[in-house]
Amino acid sequence: MTSTTRICTVATFTALLLAGCASAPTHFYTLATPTAAAPAIQNSKLYIDVAPVSLPERLARPQLVVRSAGSASSTRVDILEQERWSSPFNNELRDALASGIANRLGAIDVSRSGRPTDQPVYRIAVELREFDAVPGDKVQATYGWTISRSDSGRSSACQLSVAATVNPGIDGLVLGVQRTVADVVSGIAANITAFKANPAAACQGDRPQA
Repeated sequence: MTSTTRICTVATFTALLLAGCASAPTHFYTLATPTAAAPAIQNSKLYIDVAPVSLPERLARPQLVVRSAGSASSTRVDILEQERWSSPFNNELRDALASGIANRLGAIDVSRSGRPTDQPVYRIAVELREFDAVPGDKVQATYGWTISRSDSGRSSACQLSVAATVNPGIDGLVLGVQRTVADVVSGIAANITAFKANPAAACQGDRPQA
């Protein structure tokens, strides 16, 4: 082997080694969706305040947590280091729910703009009780929530189970999570509307919270 050949071989090996050691790119996702058209007349007398979302500790992280494909009946989950939410999942959920509900009802989110001291606020506490995401298969979740008025002792509690089939790939999985969150937004918005009209109105979810 000539000196020139040895140099080329070493250079090629070094390039392959560096390529193999290069970090895989990290992808970031958000639950935020393009804002739909706001109601023609904003409900300036409806104020909402969505509390931080309560969820299992394993989900309170920026990495996507999924069940291994083909193991829907097992207890194994994968934490995807290179596939992340733009903020911890509980923060993504809170922001998506708050903006979705405010837009759906034409309401004002007091966490962003404040409120007049003489106006009641509809306080919304949300709990993600179950969450299962399987790439290329499905996303399903169960949410519970409680709505209360700042000027009243009355409250309304609901639970809603949602599910969506998803296309292969992480993009498809994220879209599935967005669809299920949109369903929860619809459920909470309907509950607020009914509760505002009649504090004794029945829950608009699957069933009253136990």
